[in-house]
Amino acid sequence: MKTKILEKFKALYGDGAVCYASPGRVNLIGEHTDYNMGFVMPGAIDKAIYVAVKPNGGKVSHVYSIDYDEAVELDMTGDKPAQQWASYVYGVVKEMEKRGAKVPAFDMTFGGDVPLGAGLSSSAALESAVGFALNDTFNLGFSREELAKIGQMTEHNYIGVRCGIMDQFAVGMGKKGHAIALDCSTLDYDLIPLNLNGYKLVITNSNKNHDLVTSEYNVRRSQCEQALADINQELDVKHLCDLSEEELERVRHLISDETVYRRVRHAVTENERVNEAIDVLQKGDLVRFGELMNASHRSLKKDYEVTGVEMDTLAEEGQKLPGVLGSRITGGGFGGCTVSLVNEDNVQEFIE
Repeated sequence: MKTKILEKFKALYGDGAVCYASPGRVNLIGEHTDYNMGFVMPGAIDKAIYVAVKPNGGKVSHVYSIDYDEAVELDMTGDKPAQQWASYVYGVVKEMEKRGAKVPAFDMTFGGDVPLGAGLSSSAALESAVGFALNDTFNLGFSREELAKIGQMTEHNYIGVRCGIMDQFAVGMGKKGHAIALDCSTLDYDLIPLNLNGYKLVITNSNKNHDLVTSEYNVRRSQCEQALADINQELDVKHLCDLSEEELERVRHLISDETVYRRVRHAVTENERVNEAIDVLQKGDLVRFGELMNASHRSLKKDYEVTGVEMDTLAEEGQKLPGVLGSRITGGGFGGCTVSLVNEDNVQEFIE
């Protein structure tokens, strides 16, 4: 893929480009806890977005997407482009400029093998690859943590998805053979070795497009914010994930809407599942880890309602198969992929 990106760059803009890569991510457990300032456990995957870039000395940037087979001119003093894919590049530059950087005009081609709309954070991979490429090319001095925040704010301000920090952070900080135990309220994190002892993580694409812009993702976040406001009529709680299950039951009467209560119950119980998952994974208790994955999917189905028939079919049928310890939806939901913990002797049967 890197060769393809560089060849396309040469054909369009000439020699001299440098190519950068940024991986997609899978979340093992901890869904919709990131914007509620809880814990998550993602990891980078072996598929990536590749960006080739070179300064062009002009006033207008030229960007070509291999996946969409489309080129745009980006005038950073003008309005956001009509194409959503180009808005990611535009947004990263604008967020860098908000932080005091001067980003000269450039030529760029990009593409990759992270499936689009599959819940594996192709968008975060693109934001991170563009951010890292421009940061390095123009010596802008941003840290990886700052680049993750730039990617997150690109989603908020130029795409319309009020996402948490998990995807961009996982993409920027991922390490081979490890998961990331991330506290989204502080950005403190630990790299947890994935000692799977004869098991493999298998990602299964439903091929149902996962589009957080047109889905109810932002609705779920608003429901959580409403619940927090209700709870804070009597308590001083900064984030939903600061609550334990017992504390939630004590303040349940403050949440008047039953649907909103179920959203909160998912966030709180999911956060507790992640904390337990971190512990059992470090102890090598894969059976319990799989049970927590299954419980996470049930909560996302019943309380958060972000799964749907395709994802439920993949996860629930997967859970019944020999050698499968756990299977759950991964990512924001409304389509995308499942992640399953499968005995390596049963992987082919699982795929079939």
